[in-house]
Formats: sequence, C-alpha cells, structure tokens
Amino acid sequence: MGEIEIRRDDPAAPPARALLEASHALMGSLFPKEANHFLSVEKLTEPHVHFFVAKEDDATFGCAALAELGEYAEVKSMFVAPQARGRGVADRLLTHLETTARAKDIKKLRLETGQPGLEAAHRLYERHGFTDCAAFGTYPADAPYSRYMELSL
Repeated sequence: MGEIEIRRDDPAAPPARALLEASHALMGSLFPKEANHFLSVEKLTEPHVHFFVAKEDDATFGCAALAELGEYAEVKSMFVAPQARGRGVADRLLTHLETTARAKDIKKLRLETGQPGLEAAHRLYERHGFTDCAAFGTYPADAPYSRYMELSL
C-alpha cells in the first residue's frame, strides 16, 4: 500500500461523488430528511468551499470540505468509506482542514453533526478539541438530531 495523500479535488469527479452519495445514503438511513444538512455536490463546488479527498495509490476513500462563512468556517462532508475506517483517514482529513483554516487566518471552526449514530465522529471531533456549542448560522436551535461543535484556532 502507498501513502495516504490529502489533496484538493472536484466533488463532481466520479470517485468523490461516489463517496458523497454513500455519505448521503448513510445520513438518510440514520436521520429523517429534515434533519440532514449536507451540501449537494453543486454547493460543494462554490468558490468559498474547499473540498478535499484522501487517496492512496489510485483509490479515493475519504472526503471533507471547509466552507468559509465570514467569521468562521464550517466543516462539511466528512466521510470515510467503511473499508478504510480505523486507519486514521478521518484524523488526517480533519487535521488538513484545520491547517487550511489556519493558513487562511480563520479563527474558528464549527460543525453540525448528527446524533445518535455517529459517536465515532463525535469522538474524533472531541479528540481534536471541538466542544459543544449553540446552534449557528441557519441551523435550528431545537434540532433533536443535531449536535453543534466548535474549535477555536
């Protein structure tokens, strides 16, 4: 096996789109439609969104995005294919998002994640220093399936 590489990519490219579709299907199986807040592939191509993939050799098996939203950036579309989990891919992707945000002088990262069912993701965010926070942006404050988190950089 080769080395895991994190690089910017086009979310509409077939390997990335397949990961996003798998992520969307997972969220659809865990939460009601109104509780899913993922960005469409088209929204992930907007200029203020930085989309990254994790690759090894010719395989693409993880993705994440950073959406610049003024006073903060939001972590979006974090997903690792099941066969690649447990190898540190999500950790590498999140570290890359943090590094990208710091390079852009972004002082705060925020995210919305689902609950219950994504406890491994919650532990990842907590290991990186994210803490619970109030709803932000257009997210509803009383969303029973949402957990909001932030990290000061």
